[in-house]
Amino acid sequence: MTQRIEDYALIGDLQTAALVGRDGSIDWLCLPRFDSAACFASLLGDDENGHWRIAPAGAGNCTRRSYRGESLVLESVWETATGTVKITDFMPQRDTAPDIMRIVEGVTGEVEMAGTLRLRFDYGSVIPWMRRSDGHRVAVAGPDSVWLRSEPEVRTWGHQFSTCSSFTVAAGEKVAFVLTWHPSEEPRPPLVDPHEALADALEDWHEWSERCRYQGPYREAVIRSLISLKALTFAPTGGIVAAPTTSLPEEIGGVRNWDYRFCWLRDSTLTLGALLACGYLEEAAAWRDWLLRAVAGAPGDLQIMYGLAGERRLPETELEWLRGHEGSAPVRTGNGAVTQLQLDVYGEVIDSLYLARTSGLADEPHAWRLQLALLGFLESRWREPDEGLWEVRGPRRHFVHSKVMAWVAADRAVRTLEAEPKLHGDVERWRRMRDEVHQEVCEKGFDKERNTFTQSYGCSDLDAATLLIPQVGFLPPDDPRVIGTVDAVRRELCHDGLVRRYSAAGPAVDGLPGGEGTFLVCSFWLADALRLTGRVKEAEALLEKLLSLRNDVGLLAEEYDPVAGRQLGNFPQAFSHIGLVNTALGLARALGAPEEDAG
Repeated sequence: MTQRIEDYALIGDLQTAALVGRDGSIDWLCLPRFDSAACFASLLGDDENGHWRIAPAGAGNCTRRSYRGESLVLESVWETATGTVKITDFMPQRDTAPDIMRIVEGVTGEVEMAGTLRLRFDYGSVIPWMRRSDGHRVAVAGPDSVWLRSEPEVRTWGHQFSTCSSFTVAAGEKVAFVLTWHPSEEPRPPLVDPHEALADALEDWHEWSERCRYQGPYREAVIRSLISLKALTFAPTGGIVAAPTTSLPEEIGGVRNWDYRFCWLRDSTLTLGALLACGYLEEAAAWRDWLLRAVAGAPGDLQIMYGLAGERRLPETELEWLRGHEGSAPVRTGNGAVTQLQLDVYGEVIDSLYLARTSGLADEPHAWRLQLALLGFLESRWREPDEGLWEVRGPRRHFVHSKVMAWVAADRAVRTLEAEPKLHGDVERWRRMRDEVHQEVCEKGFDKERNTFTQSYGCSDLDAATLLIPQVGFLPPDDPRVIGTVDAVRRELCHDGLVRRYSAAGPAVDGLPGGEGTFLVCSFWLADALRLTGRVKEAEALLEKLLSLRNDVGLLAEEYDPVAGRQLGNFPQAFSHIGLVNTALGLARALGAPEEDAG
């Protein structure tokens, strides 16, 4: 049975992550890091490209599943004719080597289980050599080795370059499987007790979740989104990947398939705001510090995205042997958009550092000098066209959002110098830049006849990013131009109440054929704009609708197809969950939740 994007759940160890289907198959896993080559890649191909399934013999999808409490420990239950069985899937926060642990537990009766482990390194292209060693099944190919054991040991055999298993569990019985990756030149990794590891993992997650100071409306959705964001954090550096997957399609059968296993600067302010509002100061500081390291260097070299540790070279390649999710090719690794000019990122970085400074994070002495250097570069370039927030692969334009974020950069510098006049900087210089940008955007980026800001100068297309204008403070929410823009977006960009990124897809706009679904974070932005413009009940109704689009374990992809009723794009998507958290917190304040509860 083909699994849809929303049929998957996420497990991870804060350095990589796996997707587990409703059918009990792990179909995506990159080891040892988020951006490493996958050893299970059937998500983007078929079973021959690697997967690991454990389920009742002959069974399909599980009867039900959920995370245990406020954790990333997944429990899937099958009710069969002979009994009920539960599989607990998790990845403990690693000591040295990454582990995936799967504990099969009989609940009632007696259930015959079947397992298939099909390891394929390098995104499903390399079949490893399998052998037995010291109670393990060991797979080796080049630099990779994977060790599999069970407790108690179950019967396994090789079949068509796979490891198969068969066993029976009765009520009260448990069988645990541990799969461990480590470099092939090293000796066997140390043994880890899976039951102790489960107890530790639950304790770790519950302790982390208890740090969330938000107790207002929609808390269940907020904490699940925060757990997802934590799971997308690369703990050694503090970087947060946009998603743990590559090439999940924005249109089934289409070519808009991109690698999101990197860290985008565009997410920085909203991510930082969500973490700070919910009391996660350590994570916010780690993200801020990652940001400072990543963007260090010549201001003109600022990229829109970086690797997990701030790597800059992310060359885009197509994996021709993978057919793509539901035939959506090509499958890509790396991301060619890394070389684009997106001037809005300067504003996003400066806004993030301003937010960190004003929220009480310990100041980094060089952060202000870096902001001035970035602002000085932007001052000389903001008048140029660029590729814009949405990374279009068509011609450069004067995107309104990019100009608005140039205004944000100058505005935050002015605010900082006004609050701390002892800092080095020419406040009048940045006031002049701020005023000049503001005047030009209002003259060239606003359609007076339709009473709306447009996507770019001189065009009639709309862009959902203009919904951010009141949120960043470019204009007050009660300005008629803001209200007109919100109304125009609802009228022209909405499909079944959900928001598309811009007016039309296709080569004329972004250089690519085909279309895409509605963009979930844009729909959260609409809810924010409705709240800011006084339409709180409408904002609340939209948030409720968006919450209903989450899958059964509370996860969201990048996009949603309202016609087919399914999620699209890379999954789970940090930007979507950041939008959920910030919209919920904003509505909680608007609905009168106490400050300590509303973040």
